[in-house]
Order: sequence, then structure tokens, then C-alpha cells
Amino acid sequence: MLRDAQVIPPRVTRRLRQPKRLARLARTSLGRKISALAEAFTGHFTAHHAFLLAKMLAQVDAIDADIADLDERIEELIIPFAADRLDEIPGIGRIGAAAVIAEIGADMTRFPTADHLVSWARYAPGVKESAGKKKGKNATGHGDRYLARALGEAAVAASRTDTFLGERYQRIARRRGKQKAIAVGRSILVIT
Repeated sequence: MLRDAQVIPPRVTRRLRQPKRLARLARTSLGRKISALAEAFTGHFTAHHAFLLAKMLAQVDAIDADIADLDERIEELIIPFAADRLDEIPGIGRIGAAAVIAEIGADMTRFPTADHLVSWARYAPGVKESAGKKKGKNATGHGDRYLARALGEAAVAASRTDTFLGERYQRIARRRGKQKAIAVGRSILVIT
């Protein structure tokens, strides 16, 4: 039989054996229930439990390290594409700039005009009208939904700024609602 000292590093074992310290690792809404968690962690905690928990924590740490490596690699790859200039647009941060570059690509010659790009990003209305009656939805349904999502998030972020885009979002949101105000993403895309 393996002892936990042979399998688990001593610092991890000490941390896992203290219910209050283990409860303080809680995040989000569980952070408000630390006393209840500490009470739940008090009890029969064997070496097997410590082994399994240490394996899970090691896996989380390994995934965090992989994410950090991927972030560094993305930063290296988007430098030639002027991501710093995209970062200056209200609502577009470093992550938003990387998403826009990843979805549009570096070759903009495939879009003859800004309207072609807007249509491809699902921001051009595709309303069909016959005999004075409008049929269909306001979106084309075709195009890159990931780019549309990134631009929608950028529009919401721009709404919190004191810029032209923020004021435009607020003006549309007052009249037509927040869902329609996401159309500010079209302006952001044309600016890019």
C-alpha cells in the first residue's frame, strides 16, 4: 500500500488536509459559502482522496500552463497584422483583435468593398419583401458567426465608452433595444 507521502508532495498534502484552507480555494458563488464548505470538508479524508485531489489539481495547473503558452503564441503570430492598431478601436481589446484577425484573415482583397465584408460577417440585413410585406429575419443567416459574435461583444464593450460608438450604441438601445444596438458591430467592422 502506498502512503500519501510517497505519492503526493508534502505541501499539497498539508493544504488538502486543512478544511478551512481547502474551502478558501472556492471561486465564484461558492466563495460566499466558505464556512459550509469547511464543514463539508471536515471528516474522513483518506490518502486515496488526497491522491485523487492532487491529480486533479495537477491537471488544472497543466491546463493553465497550456493556456498561457497558447496566449504567448497567439501574441507572437498577430504582431505582423497590426493588432495594436485594432486595439485602439473602442470595444476591441487584444483578444477581440486576435479574434477579428483570425476570422477575417490577412488578405482583405477577397472583399471588394466594406459592404461585402459586412455581409460576410452577418451584419447586412437580408429582408425579403413581396407585395409590401416583409418576410424573413433581419440577418442574412450566412457568413461567419464567430466574427459576428466577436463584433457583438465589441459593440457591448464600446457602449461603456464615451466615444462616438458608445453614444451610437446608447442611442439605438434607447429607441430599439439592446439586441438591435449590437448593430454598432457593423460600424466597428467597417472601421477595421
